[in-house]
Amino acid sequence: ARSRTVGELLAPTSPFDKKCGRENWTVAFAPDGSYLAWSQGHRIVKLVPWAQCLNNFLLHGTKNGSNAAGTRLPRPSSEGGQRNKPCEHIIDCGDIVWSLAFGSSVPEKQSRCVNIEWHRFKFGQDQLLLATGLNNGRIKIWDVYTGKLLLNLMDHTEVVRDLTFAPDGSLILVSASRDKTLRVWDLKDDGNMMKVLRGHPNWVYGCAFSPDSSILCSVGASKAVFLWDMDKYSMLRKLEGHHNDVVACEFSPDGALLATASYDTRVYVWDPHTGVILREFGHLFPPPTPIFAGGANDRWVRSVCFSHDGLHVASLADDKMVRFWRIDEEYPVQVAPLNNGLCCAFSTDGSVLAAGQDGSVYFWATPSQVSSLQHLCRMAIRRVMPTSQVKNLPIPCKVLEFLCYQI
Repeated sequence: ARSRTVGELLAPTSPFDKKCGRENWTVAFAPDGSYLAWSQGHRIVKLVPWAQCLNNFLLHGTKNGSNAAGTRLPRPSSEGGQRNKPCEHIIDCGDIVWSLAFGSSVPEKQSRCVNIEWHRFKFGQDQLLLATGLNNGRIKIWDVYTGKLLLNLMDHTEVVRDLTFAPDGSLILVSASRDKTLRVWDLKDDGNMMKVLRGHPNWVYGCAFSPDSSILCSVGASKAVFLWDMDKYSMLRKLEGHHNDVVACEFSPDGALLATASYDTRVYVWDPHTGVILREFGHLFPPPTPIFAGGANDRWVRSVCFSHDGLHVASLADDKMVRFWRIDEEYPVQVAPLNNGLCCAFSTDGSVLAAGQDGSVYFWATPSQVSSLQHLCRMAIRRVMPTSQVKNLPIPCKVLEFLCYQI
């Protein structure tokens, strides 16, 4: 089935503007669904209120040039009162932007630093930050409500390829870089770098937290998929199965599954607690053998993301297709065309998929269905129980296999 187009946000172009450097490597939604951010290419990041975006699509049709007359979003007029009224921002980061991540603060969450009275920032309930990873190795932290620069983190020596905030609201940020390291930053402690995670033999392409913030997955060149214990900052295990560079990863909403995308033309769905591959979604048929692990260049998978219903996975490949997969089916349930797609992300409510290409963003309606009571119960159980605990439950084998996503 063909996925329905919801809309598009087109980057402004001039007659002499070349597409070189206009790659959109990253698109992100705020955790509360208030904002959408994407890299427009070169040094520019665009921040727009997501609800107004959807309204504009309904009012003006699917095409929505981000600077088109009649669809311009309100701009901030003063600092006061802006926290309650989302406004559009255009941010010049000073260098090519490779990665974005939103982080929100939860005041009741204990900070990891001893004394926070003297610190520069007081993080409240309405604090919303945007982290941008740059070509020169710097990470810049911005206030989403005002568009102001808050922090400039300098420690990486190469491109910051990916960023992820801990979902628990602690404002712990992890960065993945081409300098072969991951770095852990505490933004409540003025951006203090807490730890360097080493182990990747080559470039690190991506990283993702588990929903409970206890595990970090990192992927990179040389077929690398690593899982890290974020309480001890130690490596848990290395997952082996891909035959080429692994470029993207994401956990399912209940933390029971992990999806990884690779240049070997495959998306694997793993049980991160046991290291077993549960599903394989192929983008080339027949699948390439390990000897020809790269597969055809037009089948390289660029990005993967998990839907919030825990049932669907979206993938982006160089064959100009976006695919929506169900975790219990072998073939895509929906597809959509997209040239030069590099990144994708589900909206906070899971109803829309955003994909980036040449500085612009395109949106599709995602497969929608009412989750079964069985699946909802499975997600509730797996949120609090790892595979080892589930296997010790005194329940029938079929129920056990279902809870472990083996059927």
